[in-house]
Amino acid sequence: MLTTKRTTFRHPRRVDPRRRRLLGSLSAVVAVLVALSLNAPPSLAGTTPTADRTGSVTAGGWNGRIDWQACPERPDDPGTRCGTLRLPVDWARPGGETFPLALARRTATDPAARIGVLVFNPGGPGLSGVDVALTADSQLGPDVLRRFDIVGFDPRGTVRSAPVRCSSTLLARHPSLTPANAAEFERLRTYNRQLRDDCRAHSGPLFDHLDSVSVARDTDAIRAALGERQLSFYQWSYGTLIGQSYAELFPDRVRALVMDSVMDHSQGVREYFRGGAASNEALFHEFVTWCEQSPGCALHGRDVPALYDRLTRRADAGTLVDATTGAKLSWFELGFATFVNFFDATWADLANMLLALERGEAASLASPMVPVNGDEDLTEYALPAFCQDWSLPVDGFADWNRYLDLSRATAPHLRASPVAVRFAAICLGWTANNPQHRLQVRTSAPLLVLNGRYDPATPYDGAQRVVRQLGSRGHLLTYEGSGHASYPRTECTRRQVERYLITRTTPPVGASCPAAPV
Repeated sequence: MLTTKRTTFRHPRRVDPRRRRLLGSLSAVVAVLVALSLNAPPSLAGTTPTADRTGSVTAGGWNGRIDWQACPERPDDPGTRCGTLRLPVDWARPGGETFPLALARRTATDPAARIGVLVFNPGGPGLSGVDVALTADSQLGPDVLRRFDIVGFDPRGTVRSAPVRCSSTLLARHPSLTPANAAEFERLRTYNRQLRDDCRAHSGPLFDHLDSVSVARDTDAIRAALGERQLSFYQWSYGTLIGQSYAELFPDRVRALVMDSVMDHSQGVREYFRGGAASNEALFHEFVTWCEQSPGCALHGRDVPALYDRLTRRADAGTLVDATTGAKLSWFELGFATFVNFFDATWADLANMLLALERGEAASLASPMVPVNGDEDLTEYALPAFCQDWSLPVDGFADWNRYLDLSRATAPHLRASPVAVRFAAICLGWTANNPQHRLQVRTSAPLLVLNGRYDPATPYDGAQRVVRQLGSRGHLLTYEGSGHASYPRTECTRRQVERYLITRTTPPVGASCPAAPV
């Protein structure tokens, strides 16, 4: 039930396996947000195409007509179609090179009640909006499916939309994401430069235009090609960056926008480290509380913080080993494997993992490194999009250590947010196309922000800041539970999101939904 005060915390139940496939991709464990302000450079102004009623699109010499066909995955489903839309690589030069953007549409099941188009973006970077549209029945409620055409697309540089590809051999040689000295720090920075050059050589000019502002402009090209005046959105995690960018650039074309597990794109590198560390430390204590109260926890009755600290000290001493591979684990790798269980509040799995590590037994451990396709010369690599949206400058090894010290002071057990460290290291040396800034959204539409109080990837205090930046148009709904992405978790969150999408009715100030039971 919806409440307007904080409720007693209860942990969510295990989720439907269909949803776990959406939530479980490690590329998507990272969440980020927003984009360009309304003060866009003059060279970008006026480049969005217009469409006639047939969906024909023209601008700057390119034709944006969508080529709709039966989807290979659902060839016998007349209500679902897949298409390709050729779009400019660089929206500052709309008459230049183009790339094919893949999209899918599932038509409203009740055409007479149809409201319009709902664009669903699952974030990542690197998750497929096409896949979401193809599995819309398992992602969205029946009344939403009845009233909206569901459109999903694979953002530029990912999956079916000219994916970025890099040398598998080079990716496999990625150095440690937590350099131990100045020499290792410089080795990481040099490697990042080599990898950028390699990915650019194998991916072409699109590699330099992966930021969320470019994707937001792609989204408006989709709107124009569909012949729609406005769009509604459900976006989560990294996808909220695209939604915020769209609302800034095209405020009058937003009918409704849900930002689930939102990120504050106004924060600098210091707050990025500190906020992520605080959020993950809070989640660790939620896990400890669950273990104290749950006889089913493999560590029930034990001092879990002390056990975790012992594992961390073993990692520092080089004696914590992955029994499956024989590899030594660092404190960061232990933290990342822990963080992945925070992602969907899989507390029992986390307890079993920690117990197995203590005993030297085989454990299920997620790796922070990008999986490499060893059977192919090239591997798809979506993470450069993050580096084009976030400026996280670190001047040298001493500066790096200062940020880690700040994180450790905030998170004495976890030491840091693994996702913050991971991306700061991967993006070391990059120059962002779309650096952080405070939101400047001037839409008349009410906007709904949904965030879990205990979210490991998109901290709750960031959602509060985003709502303040949105001013009177921003409305926050709090999910009083753990994990990343809140809409599918309970009847309360589903009801509130779906009511907003259909009627644009927002919950009252201070509204929250209780956590799902275990």
